[in-house]
Amino acid sequence: MKTDAAAFRAGLIRVFGENGLGDCLTGERADALTAFAFRLAEENGKYNLTALTTPEETILRHFADCAALIPHLPANGKILDVGCGAGFPSLVLAILCPSLSVTALDATEKKVNFVRETAELLGLTNLSTATGRAETLSSPGSKLREAFDAVTARAVARLGVLSELCLPFVKVGGTFLAMKGPAAEAEAGEAARAIPQLGGRLEGVFARTLSNGTETLTHATVKIEKVKKTPPEYPRNYARILKKPL
Repeated sequence: MKTDAAAFRAGLIRVFGENGLGDCLTGERADALTAFAFRLAEENGKYNLTALTTPEETILRHFADCAALIPHLPANGKILDVGCGAGFPSLVLAILCPSLSVTALDATEKKVNFVRETAELLGLTNLSTATGRAETLSSPGSKLREAFDAVTARAVARLGVLSELCLPFVKVGGTFLAMKGPAAEAEAGEAARAIPQLGGRLEGVFARTLSNGTETLTHATVKIEKVKKTPPEYPRNYARILKKPL
């Protein structure tokens, strides 16, 4: 990363403050995010973890974007991040919200290893990991099925497919939070039939604009409430989910 830690930390604090996210960023948490950013830059060549490599991109598009999810999360909740990749949002949430219990799930073992090792290096005791396919780990009889207060997913699949992968993990009364781009409203419309079939109810699409002074980013959180248990026939095999979305 072509900056030093002090400059990155200062930029992080500035961007969080200018976007109304400063309340979640203590000095210790700023240090942890900075250490995470530098580890990500160092390990990216081995794991192909992210296409975003500049400090400005990392702060805005990774850290601030994930932090904007916090108002939608339950206090002291049990959270699952499906398709965690390099730890977005799981590692960011674990750093910024120590009261959350976060599980990072991905089918790619090397990515799960990166997240777990990073959590250990940062001293995070509120993050655990799981390796496997979502449709397998949320099947009837799995200890992870309907076990979480909130489930998050970022850049995994379109919402109709994603709902079938994620809603089975959410307990009744919990929420599924899909982090989406400008097409969030359209995707919510596409998933209008699937969501209730899976036990969910669309609560809303919450857009958020973030800026670092030179770049502006508009993303949205699709919030789905789990109002009843997911029928046992879901989720289906992934190939079938793709071939014939609900």
